[in-house]
Amino acid sequence: MAKTMVPDGLPVLSRGKHRTPRSGACFMEMASVLAGEKWSDQPQCTHPLLGGLARLVNDSISDTGRRELVEHIPSVVGVRGEGLGWEVSLVAAVAVEAILDVPEERQRALASGLIRCEELAVALGPGQVHGVDAMRQALADVPLAVRWSRRYLTPGPITSNQFRRNTAPTMIRCSVLGIATGASADPDARLRDLLVTGIDAARRGSEPSVRAPHAEVLRG
Repeated sequence: MAKTMVPDGLPVLSRGKHRTPRSGACFMEMASVLAGEKWSDQPQCTHPLLGGLARLVNDSISDTGRRELVEHIPSVVGVRGEGLGWEVSLVAAVAVEAILDVPEERQRALASGLIRCEELAVALGPGQVHGVDAMRQALADVPLAVRWSRRYLTPGPITSNQFRRNTAPTMIRCSVLGIATGASADPDARLRDLLVTGIDAARRGSEPSVRAPHAEVLRG
């Protein structure tokens, strides 16, 4: 892959939210520019779960590692997803990628989330959620966390609103922050892999609805 450069006139990626491009840009603020939207770190062009993942990775990675994220910005533009099955597939893929690399407390949270994802996948029916076998393998890989989770989880399935409001954003947050604070030898690489995993999972079930203007300039 050719080295990706930020075009002249666009800000360098940096942590946090920025009032204007003159003060810098985060991953999703740059996406808002490519989509032709009003400047925002929560543009309409990207589903909030995927946007949240991108913002957390942007803020958790080092300055050097953040430069390697630029080439992935066009990939989130127009990815909105559709339905609960898509959302479950996305957050489960991210959790599966992270669960072996996070500290014990966050591993328990991810195991609890994957148990809920598996329950929802069964309830939604065959073909509605991708990666069910990977979820089950990930749970098998962390038996102590699973045992703890099953002891404290409220019996019975959760509602779609509970998943969207609490479970899904918690899983995204624990995945990113767990890798950022864990014992990985190369957390920047792992965070980049986590974002790519999320983007791939999101795009698998979502045809981009917006073509990013000038996206080619970020691809190098």
